[in-house]
Amino acid sequence: MAPYREILRIPGAVAFCAAGFVARMPMSMFSLGTVLLIATMTGRYALAGLVAAAGSVGYAFGAPQFARLSDSFGQHRVLRPQAAVFAVTTIVFMTLAQLKAPWAAVMAVGALAGATMPSMGSMVRTRWSVLLAESGLLHTAFSLESVLDEVIFVVGPALVTLLAIDIYPAAGVGSAMALCVTGTLLFAAQRGTQPPARLRAGQAAGGPATPVTAASRAPRRAGAWAAVPGLVTLVPVYWLLGAMFATIDLSTVAFAAERGHVCVAGLVLGAYALGSAVGGLWYGARHWRAPLERRFVIALGCAAAGVTTFWFQPGLATLFGVILVAGLAISPTLIAGYGLIERQSPVERRTEGMTWLSSAIAVGVATGSPVAGHLVDTHGARWGYLFAAGCGLTAAAIALTGQGRLRLAARHPQQLR
Repeated sequence: MAPYREILRIPGAVAFCAAGFVARMPMSMFSLGTVLLIATMTGRYALAGLVAAAGSVGYAFGAPQFARLSDSFGQHRVLRPQAAVFAVTTIVFMTLAQLKAPWAAVMAVGALAGATMPSMGSMVRTRWSVLLAESGLLHTAFSLESVLDEVIFVVGPALVTLLAIDIYPAAGVGSAMALCVTGTLLFAAQRGTQPPARLRAGQAAGGPATPVTAASRAPRRAGAWAAVPGLVTLVPVYWLLGAMFATIDLSTVAFAAERGHVCVAGLVLGAYALGSAVGGLWYGARHWRAPLERRFVIALGCAAAGVTTFWFQPGLATLFGVILVAGLAISPTLIAGYGLIERQSPVERRTEGMTWLSSAIAVGVATGSPVAGHLVDTHGARWGYLFAAGCGLTAAAIALTGQGRLRLAARHPQQLR
């Protein structure tokens, strides 16, 4: 645990890490809270799923745009107004849902709320990447954030379900919004650790901002896709991972329901998150010699291989054990992927590059859930697991075939800027 203690001793690290943790609680609460709110008010789960998917698509579109603004103008200048807009759009969304407004209006405002939700995971990781640029401990910081993400995915769904079902239908979405806004404002207020705006690649962290010239505008307009070629490989991989995660969630609930123990589904999914957290802690505590792109491909292959075993499980007890072991590879995969983006990205595109990965996962969740739902409704939970395995294996194949480009980018990033 010594590497973790070392990074948390950095002045301001504990404060922005804690604020970022609170601010990104909605990533496990907002979509589920939306489903519970709409389903409770209308009794239509299909409509609830569509509205939640609209929010995910909105996030996938809006998050990279706000990240680009953050890279250009500074986190505090973007996050404060963004948090305010997110609060207003979420309040309007909850109001329309409770008034049973036309579904098209509810869906449109839900998409707008998703589009304005701050992508705090990318903001936090960008701060770490600047603070630890020369220390060799960046993978430890990314591991810590990945473990905190898993904590969020264990605590968040239980909290939002309790609030929406036992307190009030809109309480789940409302609490997610309140946590996001509070954490975002606290995070934005900590300007001493934020990355300098428009910092030119190679310039020392904390130096003066790069002046905007005619020559510098063109690459900025091109966006992270031009500056970070690894996105061509990593975005499809993360999209497929998002579809895999969503399918595993849905299929596990169905698997438990088929055996008359639907209440156990949360415990089994918690084991998947627990395994991921343990894997992340182990990964971050080690000093690695293997190249980063090789670690990414191996971890992703292990994660996909683990999912292929779900089909064969006869009951919940064996599934619990298998899913716990399979989860060990999830955090190392995500940590290595974010690490590749960090190494490839010019500093002035780093937040946007990382946000494209989180957006890809959101799109994967939105597109994978309906397919998985159809398979489970038609053929049963095992076929959902088969689809999840297909997504994982396809992601591993894409990463393997794109490994050469990732290798070049990770070792010679200056050639790509």
